[in-house]
Amino acid sequence: MKFKSLFAVAAAPLALLFSPLAFGQAAPAAAPAVQSRPATPALWVVKDADTTIYLFGTVHVLKPDLRWFDSAVKAAFDKSDTLVLELIEPDPATMQGLLAKMAVAPAGSKPIAEQLPADKREAYLKAMADLGVPPAAFDPLQPWIAGITLSVAGLPKLGYDPASGAEKVLTTAARTAGKQVIGLETAEQQLGYFAGMPARLQLAFLGAAIDDYPKMGDELAKMIDQWAAGDPEALGATMNEGMRDTPELAGILLTDRNARWAKWIEARLQTPGTVFLAVGAGHLAGADSVQAFLAKDRVTAERVRY
Repeated sequence: MKFKSLFAVAAAPLALLFSPLAFGQAAPAAAPAVQSRPATPALWVVKDADTTIYLFGTVHVLKPDLRWFDSAVKAAFDKSDTLVLELIEPDPATMQGLLAKMAVAPAGSKPIAEQLPADKREAYLKAMADLGVPPAAFDPLQPWIAGITLSVAGLPKLGYDPASGAEKVLTTAARTAGKQVIGLETAEQQLGYFAGMPARLQLAFLGAAIDDYPKMGDELAKMIDQWAAGDPEALGATMNEGMRDTPELAGILLTDRNARWAKWIEARLQTPGTVFLAVGAGHLAGADSVQAFLAKDRVTAERVRY
């Protein structure tokens, strides 16, 4: 179902912050790579007489050699007074408190491997062994935590670096420039999307991560290539391949949020100023994108060509 790659391109960036192993056991970083590979990711603008809102799709984790924060993207960012992200990263103590409250499995829960369908158990144990994680470490937790770990913890081996992710770069630039930085959601909301899933959906999410684990590199590289080429149509088609089997998950992680964010944009148009809104690229691709919800309310998001 390709939910692994979906995480880096579309789903909650919070996942990269709290997964028990996400990037925590990566090898020491090498010297910074020269940013030699150019990228032209898609950019849109929504505006009226006194308000301009740029819409930019991000990838939450990238390789350091990809050059994207220049040209029209940088120009739009520089014109903006405010950076709007999916969320502002919480401090570690806040994150740990939220996890303690929201991630623990109900008393009496079976070990996660026993909750999985029989045909997924061996692959789950093999993937955890590949990451160097004792599966028992996850048994006190809900299955979605294991799913997120499988979705992101192996990325450093493939050369991906969270410090090179678009949100990190944009946040650093905004704070250096003294821009206001706000979030569309809170950490508690994003955790709630997962913690609020019924067990069957959590296990479906984990099952998708298990299936995707062996092909993580190829799938993510394909999506990033489509993003870097400024091809949201191809990106949307690739993502839809991964969501067809479990539309409920797609609704929770993508469609419902897109609808709410479109309403936020429409409301923000009532306040003068220039805004750079950056959310996972998957939210700006496909038939249920933010732009599609805006269009239903007769608000036009125009592609910025460069």
